Amino acid sequence: MTDATERQVEQAQSAALRLANVDAAERDAALEAIADAVRENSEAILAANAEDVAAAEELLAEGEYTQALVDRLKLDEGKLESIAEMVESVAGQTDPLGETLAARELDEDLELYKVAVPIGVVGTIFESRPDALVQIAALALKSGNAVILKGGSEASESNRVLYETIVEATDAMPDGWAQHIEAHAEVDALLGMDDKVDLLMPRGSSEFVSYIQDNTQIPVLGHTEGVCHVYVDEAADLEMAEDVAVDAKVQYPAVCNAVETLLVDDDVAEQFLPGVVERYREAGVELRGDAATREVVDVDPATDDDWHAEYGDLELSIKVVEDVYEAVEHVNAFGSKHTESILTEDADAAETFMTGIDAASVFHNASTRFADGYRYGLGAEVGISTGKIHARGPVGLDGLTTYKYYLEGDGQLVATYAGEDPRPFTHREFDGDWHPGHLADE
Repeated sequence: MTDATERQVEQAQSAALRLANVDAAERDAALEAIADAVRENSEAILAANAEDVAAAEELLAEGEYTQALVDRLKLDEGKLESIAEMVESVAGQTDPLGETLAARELDEDLELYKVAVPIGVVGTIFESRPDALVQIAALALKSGNAVILKGGSEASESNRVLYETIVEATDAMPDGWAQHIEAHAEVDALLGMDDKVDLLMPRGSSEFVSYIQDNTQIPVLGHTEGVCHVYVDEAADLEMAEDVAVDAKVQYPAVCNAVETLLVDDDVAEQFLPGVVERYREAGVELRGDAATREVVDVDPATDDDWHAEYGDLELSIKVVEDVYEAVEHVNAFGSKHTESILTEDADAAETFMTGIDAASVFHNASTRFADGYRYGLGAEVGISTGKIHARGPVGLDGLTTYKYYLEGDGQLVATYAGEDPRPFTHREFDGDWHPGHLADE
């Protein structure tokens, strides 16, 4: 198993070096081919997905799976069309490679360029959503990275067919640019290949991401849980706040950017809570609240565990807070640094909340469900990073690139700039794009 996995990773390494030099138009054509193939192969994809869903529903009945997991697993014609459109959206993004990020003249005919390049070989380990495999593969291809794909066992049939669809559609790309692994032993082998894999991106619980971080020397960009909050301030437009709070929970509760805790200022609790609770109940949301909430509405008591909970389902905890400062304190204590939102017409309160919260995304008068790579205009996302290094929030194409320094000279020697009478550097910033040998062209 280890030898086979190593061969796959070595093949991806070789492909990454070649893929970095594939023309943008060719990469875009390959992405368009993936979108077409997803549509054309829909019958086989949905048949495989039906097997996964049937097996998951059996485990749901036995209490081993949650309804949220089963919901994330399901595909239909509409979702497949959304997947195809997502791939086309990635193809339509500006090419992230070769962009000159900075240009500096060190001296006459000695110019330094900072240029965007692919990371190399990226390993991804993700949860039950089969569409994640296509999203990640599309972003990797567009950004010139080879990718190792490991989905959850609950989506194994769907992932196999989707992977085969992608590989067959991209036969013009360097062989081995996308690899698929399935077994836990293969993951363990992958974690030990820090000399061959440049970045790992796990998507899952905090415990899962911590396990990956603790068992590898490969840099890890973690996508962990989403314990998201909506805070209804005393100066909120309560009708709008009700709509946003309901959307943030009900529109799609199984995803990481759905709200899990609603915070309400005590000055508007009596006015706001009865209406929003009625709408939540109509949508089938199971509600829990602190003592102050239960003085206004009849809901189950919340425990300390509820403030930490990522329900991923039609469940919500509610807490009444004294003011925006207590809201900020609660979010920073219990949030997962994912996405938080304040609903208010008071600009000062909005600024206090938005600058005081430690999270990848902080919104004003908007649903937390907007925290998404596609909705941000990134085409898609590999995941949502709740860390702060390299990439933060929805990780799109920019998060899959790094940079390289190119120095264009004309025979300059370091000795000229040292010694008793050194020549000074100019260190002048200028607008310019790098291409090989352009000084000679001049």
